[in-house]
Order: sequence, then structure tokens, then C-alpha cells
Amino acid sequence: MTATPTSATEDLVRRLRGTVLPAVATPMDRGGVVDFGALRGYAERIAAERIGGVAVWAHTGRGLHLSEPDRLQVLRTWREAVQGPIVAGAGVPRSARASNLREAWDATVAMSVQAADLGADAVMVYPLAQFASRPAGEGEAVRLHERVAEECGLPVLGFFLHGEAGGYPYPPDLIRRLLALPSAAGVKLATLDRAMACQDAIRAARSSGKLAITGEDRMFGPSLMWGADSALVGIAAARVSLTGAVIEAWNAGDYGAFVRASGRLDRFAEATFRDPIEGYVQRMLWAGVWEGLIPEDAAHDPYGPELPVGERDAVVRCLEGLVKEPD
Repeated sequence: MTATPTSATEDLVRRLRGTVLPAVATPMDRGGVVDFGALRGYAERIAAERIGGVAVWAHTGRGLHLSEPDRLQVLRTWREAVQGPIVAGAGVPRSARASNLREAWDATVAMSVQAADLGADAVMVYPLAQFASRPAGEGEAVRLHERVAEECGLPVLGFFLHGEAGGYPYPPDLIRRLLALPSAAGVKLATLDRAMACQDAIRAARSSGKLAITGEDRMFGPSLMWGADSALVGIAAARVSLTGAVIEAWNAGDYGAFVRASGRLDRFAEATFRDPIEGYVQRMLWAGVWEGLIPEDAAHDPYGPELPVGERDAVVRCLEGLVKEPD
């Protein structure tokens, strides 16, 4: 039997359904020092877009790599800028050095409590990939989400994250079990390029009445057609309007506009979400510089792979081409 959702969960589902939440970047220099002046300017620009809220401490913002003081100040900055909901990632920070599963649980819970203390509206629980190989892994994953919600007092989102980013495939039954929790508002799906897994996960989530949140930067339009009803995506860290136009056209039933907007977003995704996939953070920062969101000296991702100059040129050519196209 599905438990009755809490009022906070129901309110969050209502506020997020049909909207885009950018998984925002974190402006840094080459050494990984966060530029908080640049962050404030970036946050103000993103907050002025037509968004449902933002996601901080997520993979795009390198949330698990940030030092604790930087992480806390990042969320404070976004809380000051954004009136809508803030979803904060909660996982095991790189600095925690959790040596066993219990310590990983504790670190995830501690990060969620910090998010709540700083005014976040929900937490998105990073997957613990160790669960995938454990006989009781599904039950442990459910209990982790329960404990996070109990400790921080906020609604939770599940996070089906592809293995290249440190996650593992959530089977449909796990998604159904997670979304049966009263505190669970939905699940974000970031399968990267696994269409069947994405479809199965959306079907499992939709049966709950909770949010099926697409994080499918390379399958954004199709994921809406498969039943996703909101979005939390790194591709919206810059040029938010490209992503927003797709979901707005879909919600309005304007399928001609949906096809055109999807084509534009797909071209941007092809230039930014490509092998090596971890390079997408740097590519999105380059897009942010082109758009005037982030200054050049704060547009570095020290945690991703080195990329050739030609990749930046490709991102810029794509953006320049999209500007010349009619909406």
C-alpha cells in the first residue's frame, strides 16, 4: 500500500510539476577556488529566468567536490537569489573519506541536514553504488532515503544516475518502493543514453503519482514523450531558455513548437554532452561565458578531463548558429 504523502511533499510536487530546475554550475578558478562574486551574478541571472527552482550541490555544480565552507556558502548564495524551491544534492563529499557503508550513510545524512539548515526545500539523494552488489541493496537504499527524510525534515528525491558519473541503474521495483515513501516527491532520471532503462523508470515512477523528473540531457524531448513531467538538468546551467522552450511547448500541446525547440536543444546537447562525458561541466561553463553569465576567469572545472581548444570552438559555433535561427 502506498503511504499518504506529507503536506510538504504534496506542495513540492505541485510546485515542481511541469517546470525546469537548472542543475547549476559553480564558478571557480583553475585551482578550484570558488568565485563568490561571480556566483552571485550568475545566480541573479539564472533566478530571473522562467524556472521552477534550482538544484545545487549536484553533479554539474561539483557539489561533492566542494569544501564544506564553500558548499555552505554556495547554498546561501542561491537561497538569497532564488524565490522558488531549491533542491540540494546530498551524498558523500570527497573530503569525508567514508571507509564503509555506515560512514557513507552518515555523511549523506549530515549533508542533507546542512541543506535543511540553510533553507533548501528538498534533498536529492546521491546513489550509493555499493547497494547494487548487495543482496539487500534495494531495501538499504529505501532505508537510506527514509533516514535522510527523518533527519533533515525535507521531502526527498531519488536519483537514478548513470554509472559514468558514479551511480547505478535503479530497477523499476526500487523506484516504486522509493516513491511509496510519504517523504518522496519524485525521482530524477539521468541514464545518459539508455532509452529502455529511462522508459522503464518513468513508467514505474508515473504509477506513484509522484514526479518523474527528467535529467536526460541527450534524450530530453523523448523523455517528456515517455511521460516525464518535470526536469532537473545540467544542460540548463546555461541558455536556460533552450530547455524551457521544450517543456513549455510540450505542456501547451504545441507539438510543432515542441519539435522545433527539441531540435535546437538537441544540437546544443550534441555540442556539450559528448565523450568524454565528464567534460560536459567545462563545456557548460564555456557556454556560460559566451552568454555573459560567468566571467572567463571563473569558468574552470578542475575536476573534469582536459579538453582540446577545438571543443570550446564547437560549443561557441553551436550557440552562434542557434541565435541566428528563428524560434
